[in-house]
Amino acid sequence: MSLAAAKILLVEDNPDDEELTLRALRHHKIADNVVVAHDGVEALDFLFSRGDFAEQHSSSLPNVVLLDLNLPRVNGHEVLKAMRADERTRTLPVVVLTSSNEEIDIQTSYRSGANSYIRKPVDYRQFVDAVEKIGNYWLKFNQGPCNDS
Repeated sequence: MSLAAAKILLVEDNPDDEELTLRALRHHKIADNVVVAHDGVEALDFLFSRGDFAEQHSSSLPNVVLLDLNLPRVNGHEVLKAMRADERTRTLPVVVLTSSNEEIDIQTSYRSGANSYIRKPVDYRQFVDAVEKIGNYWLKFNQGPCNDS
């Protein structure tokens, strides 16, 4: 897969949730081009063309970021703050997709610039349905800003 063609950046450290999300996206043919970052540092490296992604052109941003909050090294709130502080990623849609239903996480996410906050359903079918709706909305229906660099 070409990184330049990535439509979704999935930031998820839980292998089971990663596989479930990828399976749901593939099943619904929403996006074949998904890049997975397993922690906040990888996510920021991808978005800002650093580290392992230094060779990637900085204009190859995804259409949407699916962001877990409870991440190693740099948590999801910090990833979101870094994204919103940088002109290149300030308007990039971010969907917080997490198991947390804590009011403080919801409030902090929106205050930090999240476009949406979705609690991961525990039930498999509900999870697959939620991922399908997320993908359809953000990749097919939503008209996002042009990310020219």
